[in-house]
Amino acid sequence: MAAAVAGKASVRRLLRVSPGWYCTSCQGARSVASPSSARVRQAFLQFFKERHGHQVVPSAPVRPRGDPGLLFVNAGMNQFKPIFLGSADPRSELASYRRVVNSQKCVRAGGKHNDLEDVGRDVYHHTFFEMLGNWSFGDYFKEEACSMAWELLTQVYEIPKDRLYVTYFGGDASLSLSADEESREIWLSLGVPPSHVLPFQLKDNFWEMGDTGPCGPCTEIHYDHVGRGRNVAALVNQGNPEVVEIWNLVFMQYSREADGSLQQLPEQHVDTGMGLERLMTILQNKRSNYDTDLFTPILDAIHKGCGGPRYQGLVGEADPRSVDTAYRVVADHVRTLSICIADGVYPGMSGAELVLRQILRRAVRFCSEVLHAPPGFLASLVPVVVEILGDAYPELRKDTDTIMNIISEHEDAFLSSLLRGRRIINRTLQQMDHSKVFPVEVAWSLHSNLGFPLDLVGLMLKEKGVQLDVAALDHLAREDAERKSQPQQEQRAGMHLDLHSLAKLRQDGVPATDDTPKYAYELGQDGRYVFRPCQATVLMLYRDGSFQKEVGRGQQCGVLLDRTCFYAEQGGQAPDQGYMLHAAQQDMLFPVVSVQVSGGYVVHEVIVSETLKVGDQVQLFVDEAQRLACMTNHTATHLLNFALRQVLGDGTEQRGSHVTAEYLRFSISTKAPITTQQLLDIESVIQEVIKRNEVVYTREAPIKLASAVQGLRKLNEVYPDQVRVVSVGVPVERVLAVKSKDAASSSVELCCGTHLLQTGIIQDFTIISERQLVKGISHIVAVTGEQAKQAREAGQTLAKEVDSLTVRVKLGGTVIEEAQRLSKEVGQLTIIVDSTTVPQWQKRELQTTLKTLQRTANTAVRKLEIKLAAEKADDLLAKYSNQPVIIDTIPVESPSVLMKVVNQLCDKVPGSSVMLLSPQASGQVFCACQVSKSSLPVFSAADWALAVCTQMGGKAGGSGVVAKGSGTTSDLQGVLTAALEYAKSKL
Repeated sequence: MAAAVAGKASVRRLLRVSPGWYCTSCQGARSVASPSSARVRQAFLQFFKERHGHQVVPSAPVRPRGDPGLLFVNAGMNQFKPIFLGSADPRSELASYRRVVNSQKCVRAGGKHNDLEDVGRDVYHHTFFEMLGNWSFGDYFKEEACSMAWELLTQVYEIPKDRLYVTYFGGDASLSLSADEESREIWLSLGVPPSHVLPFQLKDNFWEMGDTGPCGPCTEIHYDHVGRGRNVAALVNQGNPEVVEIWNLVFMQYSREADGSLQQLPEQHVDTGMGLERLMTILQNKRSNYDTDLFTPILDAIHKGCGGPRYQGLVGEADPRSVDTAYRVVADHVRTLSICIADGVYPGMSGAELVLRQILRRAVRFCSEVLHAPPGFLASLVPVVVEILGDAYPELRKDTDTIMNIISEHEDAFLSSLLRGRRIINRTLQQMDHSKVFPVEVAWSLHSNLGFPLDLVGLMLKEKGVQLDVAALDHLAREDAERKSQPQQEQRAGMHLDLHSLAKLRQDGVPATDDTPKYAYELGQDGRYVFRPCQATVLMLYRDGSFQKEVGRGQQCGVLLDRTCFYAEQGGQAPDQGYMLHAAQQDMLFPVVSVQVSGGYVVHEVIVSETLKVGDQVQLFVDEAQRLACMTNHTATHLLNFALRQVLGDGTEQRGSHVTAEYLRFSISTKAPITTQQLLDIESVIQEVIKRNEVVYTREAPIKLASAVQGLRKLNEVYPDQVRVVSVGVPVERVLAVKSKDAASSSVELCCGTHLLQTGIIQDFTIISERQLVKGISHIVAVTGEQAKQAREAGQTLAKEVDSLTVRVKLGGTVIEEAQRLSKEVGQLTIIVDSTTVPQWQKRELQTTLKTLQRTANTAVRKLEIKLAAEKADDLLAKYSNQPVIIDTIPVESPSVLMKVVNQLCDKVPGSSVMLLSPQASGQVFCACQVSKSSLPVFSAADWALAVCTQMGGKAGGSGVVAKGSGTTSDLQGVLTAALEYAKSKL
């Protein structure tokens, strides 16, 4: 008792910033300072650690580990999901947790939980927030959880009890769930007035992890910001900003099954979550999260750096110039960027990285357009974030420079795009005369080529009083999605130069396109690739199968240039995308959606935003992220080809490949199927080359000279006189030397594609699919970089789940229900493994293990069923002795057990015919029967079962000897009587 009091006093001392701090919102007459967020966070952790024996666990990174369904960690419970799902490795630290407390970094942007578009519009939405939580894994439950929460809020944080309201689950008749009266009684016993304890329905007070899995009722604590003795029970859960939820206590006691039913969990868990930002509004007497010390230093830094008006907390129409909205957007987003980058999530082109890129660009836009901040300003706010959160999350202090550099690089890139986009919008507005509807094709061009989020385009136009045709924009988005989903052959058809077109070009003396600038890139001193823009002249425009001198605005056409830095689709590599700028008018942007080559002429498929004419000068910009991703995957494809030869031998032959920014696909002829060990060996060879960061050499050479190289890998194609040799790790000069054998021990190929300059940037490589659709031809799909890393993480997570399940299956179930549940778990995990992107070698191993486990689990079920059936048969034998017809009901869980009882009873009473019925809780009645062979063909089991099940409105089937079926009935005795009468009529 003395230790408990001492612990409580320690926590109270932590919060005190003077002789006794008080919540000023609660005690208006007291003027002592409010507690800082750092103290409140620490007091939470210390309360549960010292007073209630919880283990303090660090926040998980915001990048989910082994959870492909999540873009970001969005709740405190994410890292504990394996415990809730029973899949935690019994050898891991995770499995040892009983009482845990932490402050979890959470991001809600993108995916199902997406607060991005709401940030800035109000004073409480965030993309990043901190979730304070305590957990019990099979330890304490409702009474202790409620008591701890009440003690912390009312005694440690000293929030007045009359300001607090609690809700509980009021039951759901459709699910046969009664009200959570236990929670209600607990709150009443803690002294909460009955008028402050309120029941709510499923949507408010029943928490579920997903469509299936752990779930249960929850109880929430709400706070009334106004107080003054009023009763606001009617405002709880009504979205009123004066009455807000501050803490949710979830009691996981059920499991939602695939059929929608609820089963009791073998262990009950507690999962609680309280947003620190919202808690601070209470303890610091604020109505807005942005007015707490988690944000005010950032808002002050924004004011100091921009020199505009101070933040006033205005929203909606009260904030006509969106200045306060911009303050909130920038303050929120720089926190999110700092946290994510510190955890290894960088702005990018897909998944979580793409969402972070959108967040960064949204912040930059508000900095530039609304706050008129100087370039580099967003990164300058990072040290302020570090000062606020660095003690709680040390990785921020460790990686401050990296965070600032990454933000600065992306800010610079977007600011130039933003400036160009603003010029395009302004120029377009000037040409609109009195129209108030902005040209939708220009808006789409800004989005698809300069990376403008469409909501930002809309906001910029709204400020100008101009509308955007959202329906037309949606139509363009759908067309773009359909175009991307079409086969490449269909896409090319419209811009493909046919025989007559090519002849006319040559007849008119139009020179072939010089596309050597596509190889004009280099590694900068900072290790980043630099792609040089290319100046070019429009030689010809191609539309509707004919050449034209001019194409008008809004049309789609093929553009032939004298030179280009765009890579046209060939050699299995996807074409570049990007845009052209009119040299004379830099705000005239022409999106390039595809690039093809025919007869030496490169055709750029372009959407014309303004009139384009032959002779116009243009500047070309490739989509650098897409190009670099293609280069990475193309070089990785060469390494794969080399590794396949190293591991499988010279009997292999490439049959095709396809390289995109997302993945690489490779087809190869093999003498035998590729084994799991060979897949591992292939990846090992590639990983070694990546690790050595080999130089990738390229050079053009005469085809005759290149063809003489021993071990050169080339396809059965017609090559030009001059070919491009791509060699990894060995200079091309050495490869081409007489009698050189370097090509046999390294990757050397003839290739016109774009490649990396060094292999290290590939970072990681894994094969995620390998199968033979036709015997002797293996089709391989692989990914690189972050995608490969995520596949490995997913594989490690599934491997742990399989190991855990293996242990439980080997231990076996002592009762049939437990054995059946294990068998079902194996089946469900098998489906997950089959559908999850993981290394193929690992998927095969897991599938093999699960196949063995399924046999073991099924065998265990059968043995228990046979044992149970024998017991049931013995009971019936004692009851009916040697009667020729036995008809009865018995309680069993499955039709298979019922049939086994029938079989064993007939074996023990030769010559008898047996029918057994088993009514189920669902109302269904199982039926199984067997007739004596001596009764055939007059008496048939199939006919007997059909007659009985038809009477129950069901179906049946089987043979003359054995049959089974099912139905439903409220008159079971009548069915038994009918079954006996049918048997007597046949015997």
